[in-house]
Amino acid sequence: MIPFANTYARLPERFYARLNPTPVARPRLIKLNIALAEQLGLDPDDLTADVLAGNHVPEGAEPMALAYAGHQFGNFVPRLGDGRANLLGEVGGRDIQLKGAGRTPFSRGGDGRAALGPVLREYLIAEAMHAFGIPTTRALAAVATGETVVRETGLPGAIVTRVAASHIRVGTFQYFAARQDTDGVRTLADYAMARHYPGVTGYRAFLEAVIARQAALIARWLLVGFIHGVMNTDNCSIAGETIDYGPCAFMDAYDPATVFSSIDQQGRYAYGNQARIAAWNLARLAETLLPLLDDDDNKAVEIAQQCLAGFAKTFEAAYFGGLRRKIGLSSVRDGDDALTQDLLKAMAQNQADFTLTFRGLGEAETRDLFTDPTAYDAWEARWRQRLAFEVETPEARRAAMRAVNPAFIPRNHLVEAALNAAIERDDFAPFEELLAVVTQPFDDQSGFARYAAPPTASERVHQTFCGT
Repeated sequence: MIPFANTYARLPERFYARLNPTPVARPRLIKLNIALAEQLGLDPDDLTADVLAGNHVPEGAEPMALAYAGHQFGNFVPRLGDGRANLLGEVGGRDIQLKGAGRTPFSRGGDGRAALGPVLREYLIAEAMHAFGIPTTRALAAVATGETVVRETGLPGAIVTRVAASHIRVGTFQYFAARQDTDGVRTLADYAMARHYPGVTGYRAFLEAVIARQAALIARWLLVGFIHGVMNTDNCSIAGETIDYGPCAFMDAYDPATVFSSIDQQGRYAYGNQARIAAWNLARLAETLLPLLDDDDNKAVEIAQQCLAGFAKTFEAAYFGGLRRKIGLSSVRDGDDALTQDLLKAMAQNQADFTLTFRGLGEAETRDLFTDPTAYDAWEARWRQRLAFEVETPEARRAAMRAVNPAFIPRNHLVEAALNAAIERDDFAPFEELLAVVTQPFDDQSGFARYAAPPTASERVHQTFCGT
């Protein structure tokens, strides 16, 4: 028996729509995250294909689709909501949600289903992000539905079971603010504070706490070369987790302008824009909280601006601190930030691989990653001069660097190959092997060198797709 609770169901009825998942034809379990199930206190034997596909609603579950709004590529949509997701309830304080579980009142004409490719992508990337130590939703299971979903062509259908701190988004607050429902905003803020920020008192402190978590999160994305791809306000979690793995990807060669998402035509959510966009999203959250910050409109705006000003400070501390650790610096000296930025500049100018450059700093073969190896040589000489001021032994420094610089990321060409094998041949062996490698990203794994290598010119992936 699954020990479900559902505190969100205690909120007013206008916060969600109650409905069961739509049953599917022939559910088949593809992957079960046994370690996560046990961490949640679940018996894996209870997690059958029928449960994970929504054909059987477990006792105690209270299925629902959540209401929210959002800015999508800067354009406000007042009613989005869970168009294809169904929140079963909470286990161990974590939401259990079926994504791809059928139509809801928020489906906006869609079929409410998910295709196999995006489900496997979400599973892979979410679990890799967790292995990197980055706050994220998790994947508990992937199930094939035995049905076809139609996008540009017919594709095998699937459902991913997502585990999250909660599914409250900036867009959830916007949903009520757009309706001038201040009581709804207050109720949601009180709930979010109690659930995610139990030590926080007051709406200003709540806003500051959300800003701090988001700033630290985005810094950690950048430090592993991650590009979310769709940083809409409805994809911005109040809990500070990475959520909604659609056209996400990891950079190969370092370039701040890198965009993979096929729907991001203007580069709004490019790698180098992600901190700015996160701050923009948080400003939208602050707007919804203005009535709670102060009865005087001008004073409320002033408080919000003061809170938002803290984003840059928190982000820069997390980002530059992370970069220093990536190049083996445990102390702080004048010029350190310039040193890290000069490395990134040289990498961009020389098409150097982001992951391998940091992983291999100080090793002879690293210079070969640069189109002009002398650019690396010049930087390395400065770096070694700086290291002379560090007190750690070379062995300790190397171990510390390897603990923050992954050897393996979910390289886009390998992800695509694994998904295509599953879609076209029902062959999940490439998915399983890639998952095993990227969930041990900091370990040297003999026999898996091809998973660390950047793509050849013919293997390079230029676009990723949302899959909705």
